[in-house]
Amino acid sequence: MKTVLLDVDGTLINSNLYHAKAWSQAFADFGLSVSTEKIFPYIGMGGEKLIRALLPDIDEKKSRQLGDRHSEIFLKDYACDVTATPGAHELVIGLRDRNLEPVVATSAHKDELKVVLGAAGLDELFDSAITADDVERSKPDPDLVSEALEKTQTAPNDAVMIGDTPYDIEAAHQARVATVALLCGGRSAEDLRAAEAIYRDPASLLEHLDHICNLRLEH
Repeated sequence: MKTVLLDVDGTLINSNLYHAKAWSQAFADFGLSVSTEKIFPYIGMGGEKLIRALLPDIDEKKSRQLGDRHSEIFLKDYACDVTATPGAHELVIGLRDRNLEPVVATSAHKDELKVVLGAAGLDELFDSAITADDVERSKPDPDLVSEALEKTQTAPNDAVMIGDTPYDIEAAHQARVATVALLCGGRSAEDLRAAEAIYRDPASLLEHLDHICNLRLEH
């Protein structure tokens, strides 16, 4: 094992519900009533895919405007209030202590990522990050994972993806990378059953790092 790819929202920081609330407010600003509860299952997708899943007939211009409005609301009203998930700092440090390279692979944009990592005190822990700005397609497409592998010159069997949604798992598996799923993002074990391993949060995972270092996706 060489590289560990890490999702951010819901995995390293407690932000999934904040994102759902920001999306609901953005929809409301456009005269659309979409509840936080209806949005939450789609958190973890790229914004354009989330919008399309909820509003299949929306036109591209309005979709972009909704995405921009969500980002504005999230950054203004929620981003500075996020906190790290239990054990997030220690997990990243533990990976480094085992000579593993932690790399962010997130559907968030660079401006959001910088703010939330700073707010959670995680901004000094990463040398590499792949965001929605670096790829053409967001999760659950594999582009983020594939780009991270290429950037770090890592073979799929020498990497593992840690995330908290089915979209992290799907993206990683399409890139032939094994996955570890965390429950701290609010999804159930049933939702995450396709992962090779499931843990409560980074603190729980930290106790089993030797196990995840041996994970491989069965071809």
